[in-house]
Amino acid sequence: MSALIENFPHDGVVTVNRVILKPEYTVDDLQERVAYLCENVKTYHSDTGFVGGFVSLNSGNISNEGSTVGQAVESPLKGKEALIVTFWKSFEEHEQSHRSETFQPLFQKVLELCENGNEEIAYEMLWSGKAYSTEEAEKARQAKAAHIQEAA
Repeated sequence: MSALIENFPHDGVVTVNRVILKPEYTVDDLQERVAYLCENVKTYHSDTGFVGGFVSLNSGNISNEGSTVGQAVESPLKGKEALIVTFWKSFEEHEQSHRSETFQPLFQKVLELCENGNEEIAYEMLWSGKAYSTEEAEKARQAKAAHIQEAA
């Protein structure tokens, strides 16, 4: 496994929150509230299990090359669905962070935005990686071509 998130342990935990904004809230509202929440986690939990994270917004694009269900043109959740993904050394450390007195009020402010309530799923990392450099990609293609010729 290649390191995608620096210092993320091979047996680390990834948590995913799916947020669907209520109609009366905007992406700016989400960004502001999540920024406060993320700053809190970085400040109080960087030395107690938090490794990193990101927040991403549904762009509306649907890959017709990578999807097997119909040929949709645009996601109906464009601009109102976000994923909050965090990386932790252990699930126990993640859970402890949620019990923090400083975390809970900020978390509740984010939940106010959610049309879908909240369900945070924890995943065990199986693989992560980053792209090859141009030179590494060329070497990989050469190695693969040589292997295919040997197998033939």
